[in-house]
Amino acid sequence: MVDPQNTPARSRPGVVTISTYLLLLFAICQLTSVVVTLATIGTVREVMEDAYRDSTVEGAQNIADITVVVGVGIAIFLLVVAFALVGLGLLNLRGRNGSRIATWIVGGILFCCSGFNLLSGFVGNFSAPGEASGDMPSGEEIQRRLEEALPGWATPVSILLGVISLISLLAALILLALPKANEFFRKPTQQWEPPTPGGAYPSQPGYPSQPGYPLSPGYPATPQQPAEPGYPVTGGQPPAGGPGSQPPPSDGPEQPGTQPPTDRPG
Repeated sequence: MVDPQNTPARSRPGVVTISTYLLLLFAICQLTSVVVTLATIGTVREVMEDAYRDSTVEGAQNIADITVVVGVGIAIFLLVVAFALVGLGLLNLRGRNGSRIATWIVGGILFCCSGFNLLSGFVGNFSAPGEASGDMPSGEEIQRRLEEALPGWATPVSILLGVISLISLLAALILLALPKANEFFRKPTQQWEPPTPGGAYPSQPGYPSQPGYPLSPGYPATPQQPAEPGYPVTGGQPPAGGPGSQPPPSDGPEQPGTQPPTDRPG
């Protein structure tokens, strides 16, 4: 007999809780990166427009607009996905294995994107493809102009946020793969418990009683026939010799002129 109420409740291990906190830290870092990007994107656009203003190459003047759109788009995309990971982390706290698998998939893709974004920050992702040719500026020239125009805290903060994001995301994914986490996400098996000897089984609910049949109405009493002369009417007789008793009737009607016999003295 399986008793679902006696199934032991699963206790959430600390590695799952820490993993959710790390995913939240990753989302906070991405939010801060978006704020930094929006605060410096105007300066980046001015530098790009100034660098390609004198270029005669077709489409060179649109590079500044493309750079702004791509930079802001990537930052917002990473932020949305980061908060989606936070939602998956909250589901992980409930022991849902499907959310853990989704966390691994989304987190792995996001880890690659964040790593590429961090690597681009080291080498300079605003450089034009190829080397300088004609009146097109080189990547080194654009990077030098950006370092001169941007605030001194912008690049170190961006790199620091990128490193913290990668470490927290990687640690969160690893914690979800530990043996303690596997036991938590595994479906609990219901344990069978034998019935206790002498224990009473739960009584079955009684059936509702049938409604009683109505009593049959009594038949009307038959009228009594008039008693023949000389016979008493059927019914209760008063006790003999009691007060108000009457002498028993004679067997027949008395003849006129006759008297009842009297005892003669001997």
